Amino acid sequence: MGDGESGASKTTPIQCSALRKGGHVMIKGHPCKIVDMSTSKTGKHGHAKVNMTGVDIFTGKKHEDMCPSTHNMNVPVIKRTDWQLIDIDGEFLTLMDENGETREDLKKSDVDEEVLKDIERRMEEEEDMLVTVLAALDQEKVVGVKTYNV
Repeated sequence: MGDGESGASKTTPIQCSALRKGGHVMIKGHPCKIVDMSTSKTGKHGHAKVNMTGVDIFTGKKHEDMCPSTHNMNVPVIKRTDWQLIDIDGEFLTLMDENGETREDLKKSDVDEEVLKDIERRMEEEEDMLVTVLAALDQEKVVGVKTYNV
């Protein structure tokens, strides 16, 4: 995102003290899941500081930040959708939603490594499956797979 873009509709401001471990937050421009957080005592200027460590939901890289508890931080708007996996044609996945709409814009590289192994094993067994797509900040990643019971 360039400096001119606010990304306002892609994130929501939340007071730092309201954030929780396991929740999501933007840390230095990265959409992260909070894996650790601690609050320091109120300093001489009257602000308790919240230290947090997050893992980027797309890359798995760790990021750290500190914020006064009364300040706002942006939380990414995250959407999870389930799609039926129809096929993997070369590098691209063919997915279909419950309305029968298909898409072929996600690549194997957009799939979590462990999930891809699970998908390939299930394909060998000709199992019908749903994949869970996580979307945030114009990025998407397949983060889960489960049996699709028709």
